[in-house]
Amino acid sequence: MEQQNINQSNIIVRVATSDDKHYAQEIVDEMFLSAQARGTGIAKRTPEYVAHKMEEGKAVIAHDDFGKWAGFCYIEEWSHGKFVANSGLIVSPHFRKHGVAKKIKHAIFQLSRTKYPKAKIFGLTSGMAVMKINSELGYEPVTYSELTNDEDFWKGCRNCVNYDILTAKNRTNCICTAMLYDPEDHYTPEETMENFEEKKGEYERLLKFKKAWFLKPFLKKDKKTGGGNAPKHKALLHDLYH
Repeated sequence: MEQQNINQSNIIVRVATSDDKHYAQEIVDEMFLSAQARGTGIAKRTPEYVAHKMEEGKAVIAHDDFGKWAGFCYIEEWSHGKFVANSGLIVSPHFRKHGVAKKIKHAIFQLSRTKYPKAKIFGLTSGMAVMKINSELGYEPVTYSELTNDEDFWKGCRNCVNYDILTAKNRTNCICTAMLYDPEDHYTPEETMENFEEKKGEYERLLKFKKAWFLKPFLKKDKKTGGGNAPKHKALLHDLYH
């Protein structure tokens, strides 16, 4: 399918079921390839794990009229259900830049609110596009201390090239921005979106500052080791941000 011929009205976004398990391998393969292309890491998932999320009704899938897979996202719960995260958002390369990610984010958010009405929904992101979508849903930027302290969640950051920054900051900060939706205490989506638009420039500058400031110690270590002898993940930091 050629990307320019995609019609958004033909993209179906719905709660995944056990009948969708045949998509699992394709989904995890694309998660891996996408993470490699971005130079970042995500918690690795197996086809069995993704299939289980489908069986539980804790995932959203997108496909076209012909059944061609377009995108996916699933729910993970932390701290005994007090927090939930919408994880593993991925869109097939054939369907990118057509609003599929936004549709999936909205659908998985509503599914999370239905299944976990009292839970705080949170996420970590370094992308302005995701921040904008989250703001449309009512998420607010918060400090890391307001997120779950569940160790299993933070273990998922180990595959990211920025993990050393996270640990150096004692999990109080990193390149990513923390965002949270608290069902007990939140602004309206209109208010959070207005706030995002007003402060978009500040968020962009903050992200650039984080990359420059937080990465400085690691880039210095990279130079001291003589470039080619630097640990692979340290050298990658230089490739990503310079």
